[in-house]
Amino acid sequence: MAALRAAGRTSLVDSAVEQLRAQLTEGAWSVGDRIPTEHELAQQLGVGRNTVREAIRVLVHAGLLESRQGNGTFVRSTADPAAVLRGVRHAGARDVLELRTALEAEAARLAAERRDTHDLLRLRAALTTLREEGDRDADADLAFHLAVVAATHNTAFIEVYRFFSTQVHEVLVEALGDRAMPPVDIDAHEALVAAVEAGDADAAERQARELLRVPARTVAALAEESAAAAGAEPGART
Repeated sequence: MAALRAAGRTSLVDSAVEQLRAQLTEGAWSVGDRIPTEHELAQQLGVGRNTVREAIRVLVHAGLLESRQGNGTFVRSTADPAAVLRGVRHAGARDVLELRTALEAEAARLAAERRDTHDLLRLRAALTTLREEGDRDADADLAFHLAVVAATHNTAFIEVYRFFSTQVHEVLVEALGDRAMPPVDIDAHEALVAAVEAGDADAAERQARELLRVPARTVAALAEESAAAAGAEPGART
């Protein structure tokens, strides 16, 4: 492995984290490999062993490394979740909505096929909370959709949705700016629950897509407004 650059004096732990993260994502070590010892990394980075220890702790928490008592530290993953999050944050609102639609439509289909009594009770409770909290309560709406995803009984799906859901909301809020979030269509949520209860996978997928039509139209209108404003700026070509 090529020697790592010596970390600067400022933010030593952050510098060590970023340089180790880069080595991981660039393939310096493969999944399952044991990384060099703290002493070796400290020499390569030009920092103290305490700094290396803290950097490794950060990367363990991020899911990239795994510490095994008495055996050392091993590569758990070379795919950096932070990079994925940055990509989502920098994506446009339309792109994010398309991703959300794909996830929620398939989740609704699977939920209709796999739901059990506990799932249906949880969905009804989430729908009741959504009605009580108001049609613009983002937390209540998110809880409802998490209940749908939980009914898939697919651990990977649940974790991916949980991973993306907060980021998706933040991107949409930023895109809307000072405008209020579109009101939640309670009747459409009710129709989705009814489809899941009936075990109708096609109807459930259709209703999940219908739920996102209003936000999609809102985002499309915002894009048109932005394009029109850009065209109206002084000096813009006509």
